[in-house]
Amino acid sequence: MDSPTPANARISIIGAGPGGLTCARILQQHGIPVTVYDRDPDGSSRNQGGSLDLHEEDGQLALREAGLLKEFFALARLEGQEMRRLDPAGRVLAHHLPDEGETACPEIDRGQLRELLLGSLAAGTVQWGRTLASVSGPADGPRTLTFTDGTTVEADLVIGADGASSRVRTALSPATPRYTGVSFLEAWFDDMETAHPELSELVGKGSAHIADGERGLFAQRNSGDHMRVYLMQRVPVDWITANGLRPEDTEGIRAHLLNEYAGWSPQTLRMITDNDGPYVDRPLFALPVPHTWEHSPTVTLLGDAAHLMPPLGVGVNLAMLDAGELALALVHAVTINDAVLSYEKTMVPRSVATAQTLEGGAEHLLSVSDSDEIARSGQGRS
Repeated sequence: MDSPTPANARISIIGAGPGGLTCARILQQHGIPVTVYDRDPDGSSRNQGGSLDLHEEDGQLALREAGLLKEFFALARLEGQEMRRLDPAGRVLAHHLPDEGETACPEIDRGQLRELLLGSLAAGTVQWGRTLASVSGPADGPRTLTFTDGTTVEADLVIGADGASSRVRTALSPATPRYTGVSFLEAWFDDMETAHPELSELVGKGSAHIADGERGLFAQRNSGDHMRVYLMQRVPVDWITANGLRPEDTEGIRAHLLNEYAGWSPQTLRMITDNDGPYVDRPLFALPVPHTWEHSPTVTLLGDAAHLMPPLGVGVNLAMLDAGELALALVHAVTINDAVLSYEKTMVPRSVATAQTLEGGAEHLLSVSDSDEIARSGQGRS
C-alpha cells in the first residue's frame, strides 16, 4: 500500500494526555483531520494528578506551536517556581526564589492543562470510553484498532500517546517497563493556609525536597490552596502487602511510615501524619535503555509510550515536544511515511540520550549529595 498524504490519511491518536492532545491540536490548526481515543469515560472522570512545570525549551515551545501559550500563562503559577531543599530537621539548605516575571518553568495543574487542550479541539475530536485492546494489520497499512468493547477502526497512522502501559507500543516493540526499586507514596493536603499553616510556611509557594540517603520526600504546592507530598522509599514493589497492610489502611501505613522515617523532626513528619485522606501507592517504572524499534510507516510513539523514564522533570515536557515535532512533520511531509521517518530521526536519538542520562535516577531522589541537582531539574513534577 502506498503511504497516503497526511491531509488524506486516517490518523488515530491513542491517549488524551498532554502529548496526544497537543499533537491533535496542532494537526487541526493546519487542517489535518485526527481522532483521539481514550479509555476514560469523559474528560473529568479521573484526577489528573499534581502540578507540573512546563519548560521554555520544550513544553512551552509546543504550546506556542499550538497557539495556546497566552492561555497557558493565564493559568500558570509563576510563584510555583520557588524551590527549597531542606534537611530532615526542616532546616533550609538551599532556596531558589524566582525573579519577578521569571517564566523558565512555571507550574500548572495537570487537570488545568488537560482542560486547556481539550477546549481547543473541535467538538467530537476525542472519543471517550474507548480502551484499546490491540493494533493489527500489515506494517504498510491500513492498521486495525480493536477496542475492548469489540468495535474496530481502520487507520493509516496510529500514534501511541497512551503512556507507561501503552498498548500501541506492543505493535512496535516487545519492551515492557521495569520497576526501578523506588516507590512514591502520594499524600494530599487541602486548605493549606488555614488547615496546615505550618506546612505552608515550611514548603513555600512552590516545592520542597528532603532526603537522608535512604528515603526522601517531595512536597509540591498545587492550585486552589492544595498540596501533594510524595514519600519516596527504596522498597519492593509490593511493600504494602508485604508488610501485612492494605492500600486503604491509612492508619496502618502511617504507623509504618513513622517507623521508617524515625529520626526526622516532628515538623517534617507532619507531612506523614497530617494528610487529608488516604495514601496512593505509585511505584516508579522505566523502559529499558536504550529503547528503540524498527521503523513502521503506520505506527509511532510519543511521550512515555516511547521513553518512560524516572520522574526527573522531563516526562510531560518531552511528550509535548514529541507531539509538536510529530504534528509539524505531518504538516510538512508529502506522505505519512516521510513524516514518521523525519520525526523518529530526531525523537529517538534525543530520547535515548536523555534516558541514558537519567538511568538510575530514581535512586538519586533519595540521595543527599544530589539533592541540589534534583531540585534544579524539577524532579517529580513532570
